Amino acid sequence: MSAKYEVRGVGIKDMKILSVKVKPNSKQQAVKQEEDGSLTVHLKSPPVAGKANAELIQVLAKRFELPQSRIRIKAGLSSKHKLVEVDDE
Repeated sequence: MSAKYEVRGVGIKDMKILSVKVKPNSKQQAVKQEEDGSLTVHLKSPPVAGKANAELIQVLAKRFELPQSRIRIKAGLSSKHKLVEVDDE
């Protein structure tokens, strides 16, 4: 997995579960790693009809240089706090 961040999560084989806090309706996209290893992701999209979730997957795929199909939201589809699975195999 090539990333600019050290990602601390629960590893299962070649998968990571990340704790992500989403901030929709931001002026610009940004990804920030917090001291506890979680990520805060600023998204431009509103939290309507899955737009912010789709943008989150796109932003994380770009950040980790992975196809979007390897990133899934496992919990928190309608919450600002999400658990995201990253398959970095």
